[in-house]
Amino acid sequence: MSDGLWTALALLLVLEGVLPFVAPATWRRIFSQMLQMQDGQIRFCGLVCLMVGGVLLWWLG
Repeated sequence: MSDGLWTALALLLVLEGVLPFVAPATWRRIFSQMLQMQDGQIRFCGLVCLMVGGVLLWWLG
C-alpha cells in the first residue's frame, strides 16, 4: 500500500479515538443510541459519510 493510504488510516484511527478519550460518557450514550437505530437509518448515515468523504477527496485532489 502507498504511504498516503497508511497516513489516511492512521488519521482515521486518531479521529475515531478522540471522542472516547475526551468524553467517554458521551461516546457511550451516542453508541447506545446507534444500537437502537434501524438498519436503514444506519445505512443512510453510512451513505452520507461515503458521499461527504468522496466529495472531500475529489475537492482536495
